[in-house]
Amino acid sequence: MINGQEGLYGYNGRALVVDLTRQQSYWQTLDADVLRRFIGGTGLGTYLLYTHCPPGIDAYDPANPLIFVTSPLVGSRLTTSSKFAVLTKSPLTGFIGDSLSSSFMATELKKTGCDALIVSGRSESPCLLSIDDGEVKFLDARSFMGMTTLDTERAIKQQLGHRTRVACIGPAGENLVRFASITNDGGRQAARTGPGAVMGSKNLKAIAVRGTHAVPVRDHDALNSIGADLTRRSLGPATEKYRTLGTMANVSVFNSLGTLPTRNFQQSTFDGAEGVSAEKFHESNFVKNAHCANCTIGCEKILVTSDKGKKAQGRMEYESAFALGPLVGVADGNTVIRASTLCDELGMDTISVGATIAWAMECFERGILTTEDTDGIDLRFGSGDELLECVRLIAERKGDGCVGNASQRLEMPGYEPRSLKTMALGLAVSTRGACHNRSSAYEADFSARVDRLKVDEVRGRITAEGEDFSAVLDSLIWCKFLRKAFGDLYEESAEIYRHITGWDMTAEELQLAGERINNLKKQFNIREGWSRDDDTLPPRVFDEVLPTGVVEGVGLSRQDLDMMVQAYYLARGWREDGTIPAAKLKELGDRNELRATLRQNFPRNRGQLLPALHFLQHEFGYLPDWAMEVVGWHLGIPSSEVYGAATSYTELRILKPGDHVIRVCTGLSCWLNGGRELVKKAHAELGTDGLRDSVTLEETPCAYICGVAPAVEIDGVWRGRVNAESFSGIVQEVSS
Repeated sequence: MINGQEGLYGYNGRALVVDLTRQQSYWQTLDADVLRRFIGGTGLGTYLLYTHCPPGIDAYDPANPLIFVTSPLVGSRLTTSSKFAVLTKSPLTGFIGDSLSSSFMATELKKTGCDALIVSGRSESPCLLSIDDGEVKFLDARSFMGMTTLDTERAIKQQLGHRTRVACIGPAGENLVRFASITNDGGRQAARTGPGAVMGSKNLKAIAVRGTHAVPVRDHDALNSIGADLTRRSLGPATEKYRTLGTMANVSVFNSLGTLPTRNFQQSTFDGAEGVSAEKFHESNFVKNAHCANCTIGCEKILVTSDKGKKAQGRMEYESAFALGPLVGVADGNTVIRASTLCDELGMDTISVGATIAWAMECFERGILTTEDTDGIDLRFGSGDELLECVRLIAERKGDGCVGNASQRLEMPGYEPRSLKTMALGLAVSTRGACHNRSSAYEADFSARVDRLKVDEVRGRITAEGEDFSAVLDSLIWCKFLRKAFGDLYEESAEIYRHITGWDMTAEELQLAGERINNLKKQFNIREGWSRDDDTLPPRVFDEVLPTGVVEGVGLSRQDLDMMVQAYYLARGWREDGTIPAAKLKELGDRNELRATLRQNFPRNRGQLLPALHFLQHEFGYLPDWAMEVVGWHLGIPSSEVYGAATSYTELRILKPGDHVIRVCTGLSCWLNGGRELVKKAHAELGTDGLRDSVTLEETPCAYICGVAPAVEIDGVWRGRVNAESFSGIVQEVSS
C-alpha cells in the first residue's frame, strides 16, 4: 500500500532509500519500536544517520547519507506542525549535522508514503530527484545549474506542476560552500551545519515531491478538539512577541542587557542597534508577517528596502539581523535586508556568513589581511557595500583572502556567552556545534532562574534538561515558539501522540526519548572523532572581558567553563572525559524494554506496585533507581512512594548485590540457637556492609525453617545448623 505499513496511524512506517550513483531506490521498513523510541524529526533522523552513515567517512563521500525526516504530527493540521529535519555528517564540523525547515514540503513528503527520505551516492550529472506518490525519477537538472534558489523552485514548478514542492540548493551548494543551505517553499531554509554542501557534493540540485495519500490518524475527534484549543492558545500572550515584532525584538533587548555580539564578539553592545532594530524595520520596511504552513503565529517578517538602491524583499528574523548587522558593524537596515536576501537566494546560512565576514573584517583592521588578500575590498566593520560583495564572493568561492577558517566548529549565534553563563555551557557542549536552538539554555539566563553573570554547577542539570526538552520538540516536530503556549508540553504532547498514533505514550517516556536522542547524537560524534577538547568556546571568550555596557568587565574563565562542563557530564551520567559508559547506553535501552514489559503484564493501578517491584527484583537481582522510576511512571505513583515501598520490605533490595549473597536468619529460633554469634562472625569476616563487589551480607527475619536453626542462605539455597566454624568455610567457598 502506498501509505506504508497497514495498521499504523500517524506514521507510514517506512523510509525511501535512494542511491544516486546507481539511480535506484527501495523502501526500508521502519520498526515500530524504533519509531516509538526516536519519535521522528531529529530523533528518528539521528537513529537513521547512525545506522546508515559509515564510520569515519568524509562528509563529501558519496556514502554520507542526506536524510529528510518528517514526524507523526506532520499532516495532522495542528498549528505549527509543518516542519521536517535534515540530517547528515556535517562538512563544517565533521560531526552530526541536523537542521530544521518548515512549510508545505514536510506534509507533501509524508504524503508520498514515507516518513524519511535517505539519499546517498553521487549522480554523474546534475540531477533533479522527483518523487511523485512514491514513484522515483532521476531527471536532468543541468538547465537549473547556477540558478538562485527562488529561480530554481519557480523553474521546477513550471516543469512539474504548481502543486510540486521543491527543496533545492543555490550556487553556494553547487560550489560546496561548507555552510550552504537547502531552501524550500520560497525561502524556508535548512541552513545550519551545511546540508546544502552535502547535497551539492552529490550533484543533486533539487528534490521535487508530490503526494496525495494522507496518513491516517487514530482519533480525529479528540485531536480536533485539542487542536482548536491549541490554536486559541497560540494566538494568546505566549506568542505575542513573535506575532508583532518577531524575534528581531531581541536586538534592542539584547543590546540593553549587554548580550548582543558586536564586531566579531569584541563588544556586547552596538551603538547602531537602533538602525537594525525590530522597531525600525517595522516602521520603515515592514510588508507583512510570513507564516509557515499550518502556522498561526507568523514570526518571520517580510521586509522590503526603503532607500533609493535596488529593491530587495525578503524574510527576516533575529539571527540574520544580528549576523549581518551588529556582528559586522552594519547599522543600515536596508543593507541588512539586501545581505540576508542575497544569502537566501545564493543558499547560505546567514549566521555562518556573517561570522566569517566579521572574522575577516577584524583581521583586515588588525593588518592580518590586506587589500591584496581581499581582491581590493576595503573590508572594515560597517562597510555595507563590501559586505554584499563578500557574500557574493563566498557563494562563488572566488578570492583567496576574503574567506578564512574562523573555527573548526559551528559559528557562534547571537548570544554573548560571557554575559549569559548558562548559554555559554549550552554552546560549548551542543552536539551540533555552537547552537542556541538545541538546548534553549538562554531561557534560564533571561528568566532570572539563575544569575546570568555567575557560574555554578546547577547549570549542568539545567542544560541537560533543556537539551532533552528541545530534542522532544525537534522530534515531534513542534515549532519552538509554541512551547510557552502549553501548560505542560510533555503531558499535552504525550496525549496528542496517543490520539494520532493510538500508541500508549506518557510524559515520562517523551522525556526519556529526549535523553536517548541526545545520547545517540553524542555517541555519533564520539564515533566520528570527538574529544573532550571539543566541548569548549573560542579563545576570545576566555582571554578578553566585555569592554562596554552594563556588563563592562564581565568575563568567563576556562576553569569556570570546565567546572560547568563537568557538572553537565555528571548530570548526563557520562564519564569525566565526556564519553558515555556502556552501562548508560544499556540503561536507556533497558528503560524502553521495561516500559513495554510493564505495559503488557501490569495494569495501571496502584495495587500493582508490590508485584511490579518483585518483578524487578527477579529480573535484576535488586531494584535499580531508574527501574523504580519507570515503575512509578507506568503506575502513576510518585517516586517517593515507590522508594518507600521498596525500603519497607526486607525481601526487596535497593542496592546492587555482589556476585554472591549470604543471608543470616535472625528469627527467634535461629537467634537463640546461635544466630547471634553467626551475625557477629559474619560482620567480622565480611565487614559491616559485606564485601560489596564479591559477597553481600544481609540479615533477614524468620525464614520459617526453625527445625534446622540456625540457618544461612547462600545464593538462594538455605543451609541449616550452621556454626561459626562451618560459616567460615562458607565464606571461603563463595569468596573463591
